[in-house]
Amino acid sequence: MIREDALVAEVGRRRTFAIISHPDAGKTTLTEKLLLYGGAIQTAGQVAARRRARSATSDWMALERERGISITSTVLQFPYRHAVMNLLDTPGHEDFGEDTYRTLLAADSAVMLIDAAKGVEPQTKKLFAICRARRIPLFTFINKLDRPGRDGLDLLDELESVLGIATYPMNWPIGSGPTFRGVYDRRTREVHLFERTVHGAKRAPVRMTDADDPALSDLTDADSLAQFRDEIALLDGAGAPFDREAFLRGEASPVFFGSAVTNFGVELLLDAFVELASPPTSRIATVAQERRPIPPTSPTFSGFVFKIQANMDPRHRDRVAFLRVCSGCFERDMTVMNMRTGREVRLTRAMKLFANEREVVDTAFAGDVVGLANPGSFAIGDTLCEGLRVVYDPIPSFTPERFASLRNIETTAYKAFGKGLAQLEEEGAIQVFSSLGSLRSEPILAAVGHLQFEVVRARLESEYNVKTLMSPLPYTVIRRVQGQHDAITTATLPTNARLVTDARAVPYVLFESEWSISLAEEWNPLLRFAPFEEGIV
Repeated sequence: MIREDALVAEVGRRRTFAIISHPDAGKTTLTEKLLLYGGAIQTAGQVAARRRARSATSDWMALERERGISITSTVLQFPYRHAVMNLLDTPGHEDFGEDTYRTLLAADSAVMLIDAAKGVEPQTKKLFAICRARRIPLFTFINKLDRPGRDGLDLLDELESVLGIATYPMNWPIGSGPTFRGVYDRRTREVHLFERTVHGAKRAPVRMTDADDPALSDLTDADSLAQFRDEIALLDGAGAPFDREAFLRGEASPVFFGSAVTNFGVELLLDAFVELASPPTSRIATVAQERRPIPPTSPTFSGFVFKIQANMDPRHRDRVAFLRVCSGCFERDMTVMNMRTGREVRLTRAMKLFANEREVVDTAFAGDVVGLANPGSFAIGDTLCEGLRVVYDPIPSFTPERFASLRNIETTAYKAFGKGLAQLEEEGAIQVFSSLGSLRSEPILAAVGHLQFEVVRARLESEYNVKTLMSPLPYTVIRRVQGQHDAITTATLPTNARLVTDARAVPYVLFESEWSISLAEEWNPLLRFAPFEEGIV
C-alpha cells in the first residue's frame, strides 16, 4: 500500500493529453518532435519528407505507414523535467472521429494544432466542440510558420470568432515562411532564434537575445522586423493578462507559434505545457446510485477501458485493453471488479505501452494508461475498481452513416473471418449487423466513414489472412426498433428497408431515407423507431 504523500506526489507529476487537428496540419510531426524533445526518441521519423528511410514512432500499423496518416490511437509515455507525460496519439482522419472521441475522454488536456496558412478547419471545429463540452483545457500551437501563412493577428481573431474561445499569445513569431527566424517569449521577454537541422531530425540549436537587439536586422528583412516589433507593442498594450483559471475551465487558450517540421518553438510549448497543464483531476462516477466526484488521490484504485486494440503484436494475435487510471495506485497482479460483468479479474499481464512497443508495468497512477492483456474479459467503457464500487459514465457509440456487405471469398477461412470481424468490432473499428432470422448471411458493416471499411478489409487480409469482397449498400439511416418481439419480427417495412440485429440481438432497421422511416412508423403503430444513440453504449 503506497503512502498518501507518495501517491499525491506521483499524481501531481502526471500530464495526460491528446493532440487534435484537421488532417495534414502536422499532428504526427508534432507528436514526433515532442518525443524528440522529451528524450523518448533520438531521431524524429519525419514521415512527410523521409518516409522511405524511417517511419513515425506513433504510426505503428502497416496501413498507417503506407498512407502516411494516423488511423488508430496509441499511447506514448515519456518523462520531461519533473513530469511524466502521457501523450494519447489520436487518428488524424475524420472517418476515425469515434476513436478520437474515446481517446479525448481519457485525456486531461489537449493541444489544438492549427495550420498557419489555413486557420480553423472543419475537423478542428468538430474536435474542439468535444473538448469544449468536456471543458478540457486547451493549448493552441499554430504550426508551419516555416511556410507562407496568414497574419498572426488574423489567426487569433479567427480562433476567437469561429471557436468562441479567448486567446493569449504566449510567444510571437519573427517573420514567416522563408523569413521565419524564431519566436519572442512574451513571459520572459526573450527572443529565441533557431537554427535548422538536417530534415528536422535533431533538436534545433537555439540562441536567445532581446527584441531590441540590433543583430536581429541581420537575420530578417526590415519590413518583417518592423511588423514584429509593432505587433509586440500592440499585444503588450491592448492585450489582457493570461488567466490560468479561465484556461483550466476551458474558456481561454494559450497560443504558441512555431514549426514542428523544423523544431522551432516545440520546446517552448513543452515547457509551458508542463507548467500550466493540470495534473489529473476528479472524475464524476456513480457510487451506490449517487453521482459524485472521485479524487485522483483516492486511496482505492479505479479506472475505465477507453480502447481495445487487436494484433498490436501480430506474432501473438493478442488483444490489449487500454485502461485509463482515474484514482489510487494500480499494481500488477491486483484483483479488481469489472462493474459491467460483476466478476472479479486478476490483472496479471499488465504493460506500459509506447506505440506498439511494451514492457511490464508494476505500478501506475491516476493519469497513466495501462495496457491489459484482454482474452475477452474487457469491453470499451468497462469500469474496473478495487474496494469502493464506482461506475464511470459509459462511452457512447457514434451513429453509423455508411453501410456495406462483406463477403468472405474463401470458404475455408470461415472461422478466421468470423474471429477477425468479432475482434475488430470489439475494438470499435466497425459495427456489424446481421439480417434478422438469417444464420449464414453476409454480415453488414456500419461505419461513420468509408475509410473504416478499407481499414477493416486490409486488416482482415494482413492480420487474419482473410480475403474479402465488399459491396456498398444504399442505406443512410439506422433506427433502433422498440416493441414486442412478435410485432418486430412481423413488421411491415418499405421494400428498400432491412431488419437487422447486432451481436447482442438488438433489432434495428436500415432505411434509405427519412421518408421511408415515416412510412414504417405509419404502418407499424405498435413499434417505435428510436434514434440509434438512445440506450447505446
